[in-house]
Amino acid sequence: MDDDGERLRWGVRRRLEFIDFRLFWDGRFNRSDMAETFGISAQQASADIAQYEKRSPENLRYDRGEKAYVRADSFSPAFIGETIDRYLLQLVAIENHWMRTGDTWFDTLPPVEVVTLGRRPTDPSVLLRVLDAVRKRLEIDIDYSSLTGSQHSSRTIAPHALSHSAGRWYVRSWSREHNDFRDYNLNRIEAVRGQRPASVDPTLDFEWMHQINLILVPNPALTPARQAAVASEHGMTDGRLVRPCRLSLSFYLMSELNLDVEPGVLKPEKQQIVLLNREEVTRARELSRQMAIEALARSSERDSA
Repeated sequence: MDDDGERLRWGVRRRLEFIDFRLFWDGRFNRSDMAETFGISAQQASADIAQYEKRSPENLRYDRGEKAYVRADSFSPAFIGETIDRYLLQLVAIENHWMRTGDTWFDTLPPVEVVTLGRRPTDPSVLLRVLDAVRKRLEIDIDYSSLTGSQHSSRTIAPHALSHSAGRWYVRSWSREHNDFRDYNLNRIEAVRGQRPASVDPTLDFEWMHQINLILVPNPALTPARQAAVASEHGMTDGRLVRPCRLSLSFYLMSELNLDVEPGVLKPEKQQIVLLNREEVTRARELSRQMAIEALARSSERDSA
């Protein structure tokens, strides 16, 4: 199949997804909605609608009074069913001013309120330089606002990955000052200055490279009904969830869910999930960190020899 055929199939699928989207969220759409959104003719819009009807005839019907296609009672998403959460996240993005309504397919928005402390927008020049460093394996100098109380705001790091947890983005990097791997909050990087080729092998970041299974279960101190609700919410099987996680990120997940707190210290409503293998995770993280420190020390000795 030539490139034009590949693009045509992709374009048609996008328009069929649009029909699915509007039926799901707004309950209706018409030909002019499609024509305006995609810049296509009324004839092409009609052809796309006919193709959608052929694939999912039970999903819509034409309402002559509204002069629009409306969602049928038997509607079931045909094209966006596996990506519903993506569209819910778009609502959050709009409310947080990360995305404009015009960048989405929404016609009208349901009443939405997003509760968040909010953070300053990410500096695009900082993100650009960080991504360049990750892609090209560069060492960069940054101005960083640390929580450790250090008076030296300048850092030299070699970023190799990004991570996200609890609403924050982190830059996983080697630190020249500490000669180890650690996380830097992306929004605390004030500026990126010099750059040079990085000499550190990112595969020595054993905490990042290695994964461990977090074995999660409902807090047994909850009532059986509440345990069942927690298990259902998190899609547990036989009352447990096995969540693979990079060792370096297990800290954030454990902190977010109070998994690092001994059971019984908090009220069960404040610790609805407990980690069965907490000591195993802690030991593995400490061991990987120590292995990385020793490997980096040997690497430094070879470089200085």
